[in-house]
Amino acid sequence: MQSFLQFLVIGLGAGATYALFAQGAVLIYRGSGVFNFAQGAMVLFAALSLARLSEVMPLPLALVLSVLIMIALAYAIEFLVLRHLVNQEGIILFMATLGIAYFLEGFGETIWGS
Repeated sequence: MQSFLQFLVIGLGAGATYALFAQGAVLIYRGSGVFNFAQGAMVLFAALSLARLSEVMPLPLALVLSVLIMIALAYAIEFLVLRHLVNQEGIILFMATLGIAYFLEGFGETIWGS
């Protein structure tokens, strides 16, 4: 019975994570017409920042700071990259979001560690 409850909690957590990712992908696609392949890298960056910041400060403060970092990062990506690509072909936007994803993975590991 204990293992059943353990698997149930793990399954519900994984399902909730997948549901949030899918909902975010649909929201971004419906709003912009582009599937953002950098969404997973942004989640990775947020998780890395929260993990590293929670080592040096209380968790609620680390969570608030991580949210502020991600808001600033999302605005910077939109302002520096995506705003200039409005009304471009789909392949250009596809490649731009892939490039952002690769950049964020490397940048996150450089700043926060792997």
